Amino acid sequence: MTQTIQVMSSNLANQIAAGEVIERPASVVKELVENAIDAGSTRIEVTVEEAGLEKIRVVDDGEGIPFDEVLFAFERHATSKLLSDEDLFRIRTLGFRGEALPSIASVSKVVLESAQANQSGKRVELEGGTVTVNQSAKARKGTDIIVSELFFNTPARLKYIKTLKTELSHISDTINRFALAHPEISFKLVSDDSTVIKTVGNDKQIQAIAGVYGVETARKMRAISGQSFDYEVRGFISLPELTRASNSYITLIINGRVIKNFALNRSIVDGYGSTLMVGRYPVAVISITVDPKLLDVNVHPTKQQVRISNERDLGQLISDTIKEVLSKERRIPNAVENIYDSASKKLHSERNTSQQTQFKLEQSSASKTNGTKWNNEQMETTDVIKEREKPTYSGWKSESPQQNDIIEEQTPLSHQEPILKTALRNSREETVISGFPDLDYIGQMHGTYLFAQNDEGLFIIDQHAAQERIKYEYFKERIGEEGTDLQELLVPIVLDYPSDEAMIIKENKEILKTAGLNLEEFGQNSFLVRNHPSWMETGQIEDTVKEMIAFFIEKSSLSVAKFREAAAIMMSCKRSIKANHYLSRQEAVQLLTDLKECHNPYNCPHGRPVLVNFSTKDMEKMFKRIQDPH
Repeated sequence: MTQTIQVMSSNLANQIAAGEVIERPASVVKELVENAIDAGSTRIEVTVEEAGLEKIRVVDDGEGIPFDEVLFAFERHATSKLLSDEDLFRIRTLGFRGEALPSIASVSKVVLESAQANQSGKRVELEGGTVTVNQSAKARKGTDIIVSELFFNTPARLKYIKTLKTELSHISDTINRFALAHPEISFKLVSDDSTVIKTVGNDKQIQAIAGVYGVETARKMRAISGQSFDYEVRGFISLPELTRASNSYITLIINGRVIKNFALNRSIVDGYGSTLMVGRYPVAVISITVDPKLLDVNVHPTKQQVRISNERDLGQLISDTIKEVLSKERRIPNAVENIYDSASKKLHSERNTSQQTQFKLEQSSASKTNGTKWNNEQMETTDVIKEREKPTYSGWKSESPQQNDIIEEQTPLSHQEPILKTALRNSREETVISGFPDLDYIGQMHGTYLFAQNDEGLFIIDQHAAQERIKYEYFKERIGEEGTDLQELLVPIVLDYPSDEAMIIKENKEILKTAGLNLEEFGQNSFLVRNHPSWMETGQIEDTVKEMIAFFIEKSSLSVAKFREAAAIMMSCKRSIKANHYLSRQEAVQLLTDLKECHNPYNCPHGRPVLVNFSTKDMEKMFKRIQDPH
């Protein structure tokens, strides 16, 4: 049967567009808040009921919509942000496609009131995209929009909605990201009469970070600033000791727009080098400023993914900027603070568990969908009922003098970014000396830990981690080093492999050669090794060669650079002293001397700390020589 080609109805086209733009209640919140930001708002309040499925209300104090254009705003592709073809290539606004309002209206019931300064207001109501009310109204400057009964006419969409708790977590995360990207705007989120988020909107990003993640997290953030010909990068990154199990705590902002970009996330992690533990990610809020002509933000309906010109150069700038900041930090964890943090996290988790039983939302584990994940770590910083742990504000103005004392402007860092005054004071004092300290060796405990001291207090060194770092830097420099001397073996080493592994070796002989392994085919599945790099230790040559080849077979997809680094890590771990190995005083002193010469003496190549510090003040407190202030 031949089907007649017809033009879709406007409402059907809007519902199809809604399938791309409006995935869940958080999508509605995102689109409406972006419109409010584009309108120049300084205060934005979001209220939701039933995690946004029953009602979403967004109120702003922006410039409002002209009286005779309010209804026109619900026409598909109607926009005030693109006037010509040229505008498409220099987009400076967050919303521009003209799809959000008509898409939202097509799958919900909408009430909108808006007015410009000293102008009459208008009220319109729509149901499923059809206008039911269009009249003048008394409205203050700005826009007030209510979206209710989301997906009432497309019930099939509801089966993709998760639990109320999960949906609320996505909304909360959306507002948190906006607060981090636009600290100049005051945000408020209310869910079922409970205030979830409140920010001051004083244009201080570090204070926004404290409001979202907590003051303790903000204390361990450091300002970064870097610039190239095309890009300017600034923001805050956490010290390596502050990490999370997922990359959902990395917020990337480009020209005020929160984006997702795996490659740039990878650049952030690369900037930390080996200071991060394997499988751990930093907390980071990084703002990127670039000429809009170098961006294409029109590649995805939700506008969260953008195409960036010279993305590799931007990634390198981010990595280099992070490396420079961390290189100036003396990263010796305070032992007492670490113990306190662990106890605090445990107590925090228990408190959250108790509080959650009082919260009238469905109890369910987080769904592993694309976007931000709701996990226990995130509950510590964005829990919707954790108001006692958060800065408390009333209305749009702070009423918490204590909180204001903790977070206030101090001597500006790069780009006049303020830092935490009282909360960061101790941390700043501890990092005045950027070099590794001179240490006097005291003794050894259980053949595992070394004790040393100086005027600052007591230092405990993990001897395995320390030698791992020393050997890692040695091997990393030597593996693949151009001009490395090769020593001939009196008797060649013969290596036999099964056919599948032999094929991998044959295909990657050149990569192995860059690491100093020259393999000569000897029969079908055998290889000869006639020489070896001079850095290989006598008596361990055959084992080292076998270990490197076995490691490469297991990780054959690694690039040359990654293989060299990974091989250096593997060998440093295998070649380092283990626990329960007693050192003479001379050996221990030499270990500390070699550690001091390292480029990064603070972490083993897996990211674990090499040493911790008990300050003299910590010791005096523990023995009650001085009393804690109350």
